[in-house]
Amino acid sequence: MVLILSSVTGCNQSNTNQRTSKQPPPAQEAASTPLPQSEKTKVVTTFLPIYLFTKAVAGDVADVEILVPPGMEVHEYQATPNNVKAIATANVLVKNGLGLEEFLTDTIKNAQNPKLSEIDASKGIKPLNEISPVEKTVKEAKDREHTQGNPHVWLDPVLAKQEVINIRDGLIAADPRNKASYEANAAAYIQQLDNLNSEFQQNLQKTPNCTFVTFHDAFPYLAQRYNLKQVAVVEIPEDQLSPADVQNAVNVVKKYKVKALFSEPGIDNKLLTSLSQDLKLTLRPLDSLETGDTDPQYYFKAMKSNLQTLETACK
Repeated sequence: MVLILSSVTGCNQSNTNQRTSKQPPPAQEAASTPLPQSEKTKVVTTFLPIYLFTKAVAGDVADVEILVPPGMEVHEYQATPNNVKAIATANVLVKNGLGLEEFLTDTIKNAQNPKLSEIDASKGIKPLNEISPVEKTVKEAKDREHTQGNPHVWLDPVLAKQEVINIRDGLIAADPRNKASYEANAAAYIQQLDNLNSEFQQNLQKTPNCTFVTFHDAFPYLAQRYNLKQVAVVEIPEDQLSPADVQNAVNVVKKYKVKALFSEPGIDNKLLTSLSQDLKLTLRPLDSLETGDTDPQYYFKAMKSNLQTLETACK
């Protein structure tokens, strides 16, 4: 049995931002006023994976922007005045949903755009909740709860396909004049997602029951799809670590007999470095797609790299 340790990021950090329980005003299913033929539909997306999928479907017939710059922590993001302005002047807003983009609640309210059409990319996807025990290594660690289920559906190529379909249908409803383009672009991207799913299935079936521990609870959909076993989520802070904190994390990792250590691109975490040295493990990258290139093809580049990493670590 092989056990894999994954990366640290904001899902497990305590939340320091103010939250509100107010719900955003209901968005219209489609823009109520047709655009002049000379104008492109303006689409704003929340963060990188949703931008990649939306840009792939929109192609050149709509203008697509991103609210959360790649590399910024979407879970804890605080909206800027430019975000409010972007939504105020947009025709369509595309979000991942499942409670991920909490910053949208007040941002949409402040934008005061009654003609905004909102697309929930995860519509119809059954969310997963906790699938494994949570191990705390620091007494002060707070749970980063996903009250609507785990939102990281884009890391499963099959569920990514459903998100693309939802985006396609939402764009057609908001901008029916470009229906043919949206359908053709979506079909091409979906074919690539089908091929990627087949590649994952064929390659990971060679390493059945590959088991992993994760610091960032981003991979349960990927694990469930390809029969990987997530056995625990380890909660640790990213800074202000005492020697005792490091030792506690080492003890937890040893408890699960971890054989590999994963870190996400862009994450410079001293604890991961210490763990890799103390446990004599190779630090490998595993990408949650929250940072990276804005070319829609980046999704496939990053996911194929993830597949190669999993194959190597699961041997």
